[in-house]
Amino acid sequence: MAKPRNRLDDASERAHAKVNKFASRQAELANAALTTLAELGYARTSLRDIADNTDFSHGVLRYYFNDKDDLIVQCIRQYKSVCVRRYDLAIETAGTQEDLLNAFLQKLTETLLNETKIHRLWYDLRSQALFDKVLWTDVKQIDSDLENMVWRIIERYARLGNSTPKLTPNAAYAAIDGLFQAALVRFVSGEEDADTELADELRKLMRVIV
Repeated sequence: MAKPRNRLDDASERAHAKVNKFASRQAELANAALTTLAELGYARTSLRDIADNTDFSHGVLRYYFNDKDDLIVQCIRQYKSVCVRRYDLAIETAGTQEDLLNAFLQKLTETLLNETKIHRLWYDLRSQALFDKVLWTDVKQIDSDLENMVWRIIERYARLGNSTPKLTPNAAYAAIDGLFQAALVRFVSGEEDADTELADELRKLMRVIV
């Protein structure tokens, strides 16, 4: 026999549904704001700028987010949560080191070309976090998630070659991220072959890491 429901159970469900609805609305607003943020960058974007470029009013944004930093961190957190799972299929299905490396480089160069402005916003925000303690905790967590993602690839690459990584997770991430950021700068500056250069450099780097 099912246990009779009581008012506390009902109240708990309503509170849980309210929290989920609020979080869902935040995610919707963050997705809508991301294009404006990526276009203008951290320093040049205010909540009013975002309101002017979306279907949401300034008042709505202020209701769901404490300030611009709160909204920007939500935007980047949502985008990077997709990024850190982007290579999972390749990691799980690759049968050789070459298969894994090809799949990784293909997706990485695609995101360089197709999501340039969002990556530019991420590096802008990461630099700003050095001066803004409000941003630091969230940026540090996102960076840690990205480092773990890179390390999953490296560990799988090493196992496929019956070898072990020569660098620590932090050093490997710093090296790969540094090449990606440099390629981003070149691409934004107009170098059309920045993606192919990035792929070539990463192939060489993987032989150093593993």
